[in-house]
Order: sequence, then C-alpha cells, then structure tokens
Amino acid sequence: MERKPTDIRQEEIKSAVLSIIFRDGLKKITTRNIAREVGLSEGSIFRHFNSKKDIILSIMDNVINDLIESLREISLKDSPPADRLHDYLCKTVTYLIENKGITILLFSEASYENDPEMISKLNYIFHSQRQLAGKIVSDGIALGIWNESISVEDFSTLFMGIPTTLNIEMILNLDKFEHLNFCKRMFDLVLKILEKQ
Repeated sequence: MERKPTDIRQEEIKSAVLSIIFRDGLKKITTRNIAREVGLSEGSIFRHFNSKKDIILSIMDNVINDLIESLREISLKDSPPADRLHDYLCKTVTYLIENKGITILLFSEASYENDPEMISKLNYIFHSQRQLAGKIVSDGIALGIWNESISVEDFSTLFMGIPTTLNIEMILNLDKFEHLNFCKRMFDLVLKILEKQ
C-alpha cells in the first residue's frame, strides 16, 4: 500500500467522511466504513486522527479556513454590493457542492454530540456567515441601492436558509442538480427582496 504524507491522508479521510454522510447518512460514519472508503485499515485511521471527534473538528477547521475566510474577502471587497452578494452566494453554493455532506455533518453532529468545542466552532461558522452577508446588505442600503426598511439581521437569517435548501435539492436531484442555475435563481430572488419598492 502506498504511503502518503499525513496531511494528504487526513484530507482523504475527511473527504471520505463527507462522502459517506452524503451517500449513506450519518449513522454510517464508522471507522470501518471510513477505512474502506479510503482504502486503509481501521488502525490506520487512528494514526492520522485520535478520534471521530477530531476528524469532525478538522472538517470544521477546513470550513473556517476555506469557506469563511473566502467569504470574508468577498464581503470586504470594494466592488458593488450586488456583485459581492452574487459572489458570496455562488462561493457558498460551490463550496457546499464540492463538499457534499458538510451541512448535514455540521448541524447534525455538533448538536447531536452536544460537544462544547463543536458547538463553539459551529456557532462561529454560522454567525460569521450571517455577519458577512449582513455587511454586504448594509453597504447596499448605505449606498441607497437597496431598501432601507429591510432588517439586515432578518435578511441574513433568511439568507442562511439557502444552504439548507441547496442540500435538499442535491439529495433529491442527485445527478440532475445544476448548481449554476440554483445560484442564479437564488440570487435573483434575493435581489427582488432587497429592491426598493
């Protein structure tokens, strides 16, 4: 069996966890299934991670480093708010499609385990997304582009429902799901909500 560096094996293990969740559900996340998916022995999994919790925390760290930081960059750009909101939405959609199972894992596992460290990371991910989306909307309102009577907090909460809808669509439509069309449909809807009356 080919020996790969630890960081590569860790990414393969995390990817396997997400694939199993999306394909077979949370109950199928066992070391045996993870090992089979990656092509390792069960013992090898524990050479790369101390526990299933460590795998999940590492996946959460990936979300923070890969998604949240990209969204932060988009939110802080100097481009028009509509362009930023489009990029923000499509980046989120693309990330969730490339990491199928991530939303199911984050919300189900953190709340099910009731683990303070997992809940803290989940809280950071969720609130960062709301805050960063809210900043873009606030900028558009401040520029007089969007409706100033809209509650930025309520809009941001509604906006966070898009990833949930995305997951449902992906699960129900598997091979027929068109993420670019989904991103466009959601963005058009969001703009209608924000438009001045």
